[in-house]
Amino acid sequence: MSFQAYLNAIKQKTGKGPADFRAMAEEKRFTQNGELVATAGDITNWLKTDFELGHGHAMAIYALLKGIKNEDSV
Repeated sequence: MSFQAYLNAIKQKTGKGPADFRAMAEEKRFTQNGELVATAGDITNWLKTDFELGHGHAMAIYALLKGIKNEDSV
């Protein structure tokens, strides 16, 4: 599955896109000024609990927040 397919599936399931997850992560203080300050475990636990995402989809959002991937990644 491509990174874009992960983002599309997440959007379909949650109604939220990358900008929404970035804003929520900032509100939860998982990021500060756009820089990730939380662990992968913190992020995946949040996404699994609040959005019922699977591990792979939660890790896609983690990669987005960490800056490993972005909306243009394939």
